[in-house]
Amino acid sequence: MEVVLTPIGYVRSTRKEATDDGWDAELVSIALDAARFGPDALAGVDSFSHVEVIFLCHLVDAAKVETGARHPRGNPDWPRVGIFAQRGKDRPNRLASTVCRVLRVEGTVLHVAGLDAIDGTPVLDIKPWMDGFSPRGMRRQPAWADAIMQDYWS
Repeated sequence: MEVVLTPIGYVRSTRKEATDDGWDAELVSIALDAARFGPDALAGVDSFSHVEVIFLCHLVDAAKVETGARHPRGNPDWPRVGIFAQRGKDRPNRLASTVCRVLRVEGTVLHVAGLDAIDGTPVLDIKPWMDGFSPRGMRRQPAWADAIMQDYWS
């Protein structure tokens, strides 16, 4: 089965390359496709503190897509884990999602903080973050995941 998606808009960011850390330093917005959406599409989004943004890692070379196991970030000190046990961009469908903070809405432009997508990234969907969708029960993650996230945002 083939699935065809059309971007709803594109990321505007001060970051032009997909480097690993320091994402909170970037100024980021999502400009909706004005031919398809008017300001009404974002009505009420600013009443939420956060949104989940689903986007396409469009610059990933198809030859670098991982379908098996690897060391996260290529670090041999961390265990080899399957691509579905990590959040790297070189995924089978090159999809990513991030929960980010809503700063403001200006017409068909949503300004956010904490979106780890580079300038020109196609955005496939935006969903409001609701507390009811937070993980239920105890959460856990391996130590290597803590290490990855240490400087990811700052």
